[in-house]
Amino acid sequence: MTHTPDAPDVTLPGDIPGAVSDETSAPVSATELPALRRRIQAVLIATQILGGLGIAIGFALAAVLAKEVSGTEALSGLASTASVAGPALLAMPLAALMASRGRRAGLVLAYLLGALGAVVVVLGAAVESFPLLLVGLVGFGAGSSANLAARFAAADLAEPDRRARAISTVVWATTIGAVLGPNIAAPAGESVSGLGIPATAGPFVWAAGVFVVSAAVVALLLRPDPLLTARALADPGAGERPEGRSLRAGMRAVRESPQARLALVTIAASHTAMVSIMSMTPIALTHHGAGIQLIGLVISGHIAGMYAFSPLMGWLSDRLGRLSVIGLAVGLIAVAALIAGTAGPSPGQTALGLFVLGLGWSAGLVSGSALLTDSVPQAARAAVQGLSDFVMNTAAGVGGLAAGLIVSEAGYGPLNAIAACLLLPMAALAVRGALRKSGPVAP
Repeated sequence: MTHTPDAPDVTLPGDIPGAVSDETSAPVSATELPALRRRIQAVLIATQILGGLGIAIGFALAAVLAKEVSGTEALSGLASTASVAGPALLAMPLAALMASRGRRAGLVLAYLLGALGAVVVVLGAAVESFPLLLVGLVGFGAGSSANLAARFAAADLAEPDRRARAISTVVWATTIGAVLGPNIAAPAGESVSGLGIPATAGPFVWAAGVFVVSAAVVALLLRPDPLLTARALADPGAGERPEGRSLRAGMRAVRESPQARLALVTIAASHTAMVSIMSMTPIALTHHGAGIQLIGLVISGHIAGMYAFSPLMGWLSDRLGRLSVIGLAVGLIAVAALIAGTAGPSPGQTALGLFVLGLGWSAGLVSGSALLTDSVPQAARAAVQGLSDFVMNTAAGVGGLAAGLIVSEAGYGPLNAIAACLLLPMAALAVRGALRKSGPVAP
């Protein structure tokens, strides 16, 4: 089905009434808007690179660290569960904060909480306290909340028929830091030798510093706030009607839109399948004698699949339609589960499966995020986007917990088969949506 774009943005000569900066109250000129879009995107790209680095450094060895501290493989899945619990717990409060104060306030808070969580992880590892380690991982996961929210910040000021590409460009920027992160896990571990900190906790020391720098970049440079500016452009009187952007209004918007519900399922199912498989891959590799360096390479390839090709997914989503790329996501994730699940002792086949899994996740996240933004009114978008991140991370947290138990009791192959089954509701809703006549997209 061909995607039906919004009506093009209407630009007015001179100053646009109500489109004001949250810092200076200076009106945004119609001729200044393209430059503002580029500048906001540049800041978001910079923070995505930093944030991706911080997340990937720690997450690459989170399951291994959890196994070391807990002393049992069955509890290693709790590492990914705790990591995604942070974004899940923070999603709704963060959405409420962004709805009232803008993107900048929410992003700064998320990065600082991520830094604090990384410090607690290091402390938990040093004193060999598994509960403290899990608490730290919950906070550490907040850093990924910022990176997830940044994709929606990229869409705030984007032209309607380029939303998916705007989202995908910011997602792509994570590639640089995310691919580099797992490969510097070893030197990060060596850097804490002699300090009483396990080598597998060393990456979290580095992650804490990276998150602090990310928060500073957002606080200083993400001005004017893209969400507040977009809201003022769409409706100059929006600031006087806060009830339209409440969390309740966001939930109502989702209930009233079948496309929004499809988008939520797409994002949640893609993310849960990816987290479940990816989080247990390091454990599966260690069963066959793989070391930290090989695990880092496999995870780096997976992350490259997640982010490096996101501009292609954005272009396809804008050109072919959101539903077409959602269908592509279903196919890619299913193939990835088959490849990885039958890899056995072959690290090369495992790496290929994880790379394809990353591609499927990218297709699902970009197309689902664009469809979600398309499908709800401007005032409710921040709340709906927060709901989306809450649902995806809650589902992924349950998936991560279940993944550890499945691998412990049945193995890595059955885990991949079960993860593929998560695609069935997503595929069914996509087919149903394809049979329904497409309506106009929210401006």
